[in-house]
Amino acid sequence: MGLYDLTFYDVIQRNAQNFGSRPAWFEVDDERTLTFADIKEQVDHLACGLQKLGLQKGDRICAVGKNSLEFFLLYGAAAALGVIVVPINWRLSVDEALFNVNDCEPKILFVDTEFEELAQERKDKLPSVAHFFNLKPADGEFTALATLLDNSGEFDAADVASDDGLVIIHTAAVAGRPRGALLTHGNVVAANISLNLLFNLSVDDVHLNLLPLFHVAGLFMATGNFHAGVLSINMSKFDASQAVDLIDEKKVTVLYDFSPILSSILDAHKKSDKDITSLRTVKGIENPETIERYQQVTGGTFFCVYGQTETSAMATLGRYDDRPGSAGQILELADVRLVDDNDQPVGTGEIGEITVKGPMVFKGYWNLPEDTQYTFRGGWHHTGDLGRFDEDGFLWYEGRMAEKELIKPGGENVYPAEVERAILAHPAIEQTVVFGVPDPTWKEGIKAVCILKKGQKLDHRELTAFVSQHIASYKKPRYVDFVDKFPLLEDGSPDRAKIKELYSGPQE
Repeated sequence: MGLYDLTFYDVIQRNAQNFGSRPAWFEVDDERTLTFADIKEQVDHLACGLQKLGLQKGDRICAVGKNSLEFFLLYGAAAALGVIVVPINWRLSVDEALFNVNDCEPKILFVDTEFEELAQERKDKLPSVAHFFNLKPADGEFTALATLLDNSGEFDAADVASDDGLVIIHTAAVAGRPRGALLTHGNVVAANISLNLLFNLSVDDVHLNLLPLFHVAGLFMATGNFHAGVLSINMSKFDASQAVDLIDEKKVTVLYDFSPILSSILDAHKKSDKDITSLRTVKGIENPETIERYQQVTGGTFFCVYGQTETSAMATLGRYDDRPGSAGQILELADVRLVDDNDQPVGTGEIGEITVKGPMVFKGYWNLPEDTQYTFRGGWHHTGDLGRFDEDGFLWYEGRMAEKELIKPGGENVYPAEVERAILAHPAIEQTVVFGVPDPTWKEGIKAVCILKKGQKLDHRELTAFVSQHIASYKKPRYVDFVDKFPLLEDGSPDRAKIKELYSGPQE
């Protein structure tokens, strides 16, 4: 570690000294409470246990599980050893998850009990994994993570720099395969500082940790609040009624929202006699109606955000009331520029590709140097998103570039191409075009317009059930239209823009 480096493990050590006896983590499932000193102690024991298994700087470990203290401890222990964590989205199909695991060749796999049987059955498809552990105590064949804590807690800390990797999070399959975005210790610290500054976080705050730790927003909200000395109330699985109870009981002040989380909480609150006015700050992506309802009920502030995994979840952020409909202004630790097809800056009010630079930009795509070089061309990270700046510097999101069209149901990233491939695998489908449409629950829904092969019959339910067998369930089309023909371009291919125009009306 150099003179100017700061790692996530350094944050853990610093917090143990600054906030030692203060509560850092409350585990809802079993009501465990750990102080900041407790967190460091357990991280040290876990790091020692992992090192005894032969883990070295740069090695990868993989985790498939719901939010838990053990999952969070893995990030801390990995940080101490210079090891990289590969969290897997447990909502993926088995084949999708296997690809992401094997893409990074981890030496150890940690799973929740509910995923142990699947992992056990597929051991032969995980050639790099030498050790299998269960995140929790269990009766299965995998050893419990807790056994790795049974040691002195003394380990040889690695020489870890701010620019070294801490986590690989796989993005959606934009070009036929997911890409692992490598995020560094410097990225984590920069994102933490941004959160602390913008939300004015302090030891008096309480964070409801409900977004998954495999998601960049969930992970960085957990690390950011931890950095500020905030108590995190951890839910392994979101339940709106339970969330209302926790906000009332624990006086929760901050959370991150993807639609329909906040509306579900507000609906559950309406049916209860609980008080949720402690919730002073919510950040995320939400419908205007829900944002305004939240503000009326609690008097709190909603922050709108633009970002992606590659920018540590943030690049712009602002209070909803400052410019309703926008994604806020450029963060203090970022620079954002909009460019045309020739990478030249566009003027105020003009639409261009959103490009970003600064300490929150990821290091690159795992084992994909050409993709990384192209994405970083000209010294800027090219997001593939379109936006425009108004005269006051507020960013307005204007969708995806045509070759990178993206759908975001409930905050997840889904590329039409991967849904189309799954649909076309059905023997009754001749052609399909997939795109996003407004959705009252998920903010954006997935729609498929399909042409059946001659003589074939198929209904919506049959098709979505088939798709769910091949890709994650959240990627299946929520809306399906069967048509006789598509409008075509001059080259005979489907006119996607025209199809989207024709079939993007109100959905049933």
